[in-house]
Amino acid sequence: MMTHPLLPKLRELSLSGMLLTLEARAIQASERALTPTEFLALLLDDEIERRRQHRLALHMQQSGCDGQKTLAHFDFGAAPGVNRTLIQELATCTFIGRHENILFCGPTGVGKSHLANGLAYEALKRNYRVLCRPIHRFLADVHASQATGTQGRWLSKALTPDLLVLDDFGLQPLFAPMVQNLYDIICERYERGSIIITSNRAFEEWGDVFGDELLASAALDRLTHHAYTVIIRGESYRQRSRRKEVAGVTPTLPAEDPSKSS
Repeated sequence: MMTHPLLPKLRELSLSGMLLTLEARAIQASERALTPTEFLALLLDDEIERRRQHRLALHMQQSGCDGQKTLAHFDFGAAPGVNRTLIQELATCTFIGRHENILFCGPTGVGKSHLANGLAYEALKRNYRVLCRPIHRFLADVHASQATGTQGRWLSKALTPDLLVLDDFGLQPLFAPMVQNLYDIICERYERGSIIITSNRAFEEWGDVFGDELLASAALDRLTHHAYTVIIRGESYRQRSRRKEVAGVTPTLPAEDPSKSS
């Protein structure tokens, strides 16, 4: 195909990707007696899909999302406490257009991060701008940027996306500057952009994480005003899997030596 006579023309039009399916589509057009317009439409559909996939891959890389943790890969059977109907509704991403938030709360290992990432992936598929980060690492980077004079750029990264996903709130302690930055981000995004937060802390424990009951209360007030709160109860999926693996191991006994049979 690299020597195809149409290649220079397609390259000039930034359509060289069409060569990937040109031959197959030509055969298909001949077999089905397609009109020239129908044949061209197939090629254009292929090009649109190629560009969509390329754009999705690029935005996925920039967002920090994990392409393996999609809703299609989530085992709802292993998480009976998850409201599948609600998750499917949230997967339409209409909550983003309404600037609503989602709070996934529950113990470690019940699927909070996977669900948050899966919804972020659905948002990317719909051309929403997404940023997905572990909350402690992101706030640490924002704080460190003060020393280099780039804090404005980091805060802009938090305020610009249509959807901001902050994972594992409360897993590690937050220091005063990080808490203030988090509060500022929540305030700036209030009714302007959606946030998904995952946490293994109950709301009444947020004051301990913030180190300031009043600040925690004000942050929660904004986060939960227009929000879906998804409480997931149950046992860690990883621990259940580990027990199944251990239970499935059959001890291997040494083969009996026939010469020692009685």
